[in-house]
Amino acid sequence: MTDFAAARRNMVDGQVRTTDVTDLRITAAMLEVPREAFLPPAKAGLAYLDLDVPFGEDGRRLMKPMVLAKLIQAIDLSSTDRVLDVGCVTGYAAAVLARIVHEVVALEQDAGLAREARGALASCANVSVQSGPLTQGWPQGGPYDAILVEGSIEIAPEALLRQLKDGGRLVCVFGAGPGAKAMLYCRSGNDIGGRTVFDATAQLLPGFVKPPEFAF
Repeated sequence: MTDFAAARRNMVDGQVRTTDVTDLRITAAMLEVPREAFLPPAKAGLAYLDLDVPFGEDGRRLMKPMVLAKLIQAIDLSSTDRVLDVGCVTGYAAAVLARIVHEVVALEQDAGLAREARGALASCANVSVQSGPLTQGWPQGGPYDAILVEGSIEIAPEALLRQLKDGGRLVCVFGAGPGAKAMLYCRSGNDIGGRTVFDATAQLLPGFVKPPEFAF
């Protein structure tokens, strides 16, 4: 039988702390949240491996712990922040965020995954799970102090950026393949600035795939 508590400690010590994640709130939350509870029983043994855990046949994945931790650190969260978690899958990242910030809105467009997330997050009083297209965000709950996009995108997240407060931040993985980068966008008034924060790869999210280019 897997010792999940030991595996969780090994994940934090071997995957998260060793990659310049110095925010103790993040490591404490990841030590507390049982990642295996957000996976089907048949995949629970994959919970603490250094990989994106696949769900179903449509390519959705639970983001690998190291990339998730670095993305969360990049948005420099405050305990009073309201955060939109885009592409929450079954809710693991939302559960981590809930231990750091005031309120989390977890958005998932796959009805089955959203249902699982609601069940897994039932004990998190400061998290609400919403269903809708990931590209559109959840403007009903905005504006947000920060937005976490749980996956890779190939097109600018225009609708999401409009849901940031003045001073708000959005973090995502931009691009596909080995050249992908984690990007941090910041809003100042009506202006949006973006910069690369580290190299990263993640599964492309539905709706954020670049249309094919046609050559004549």
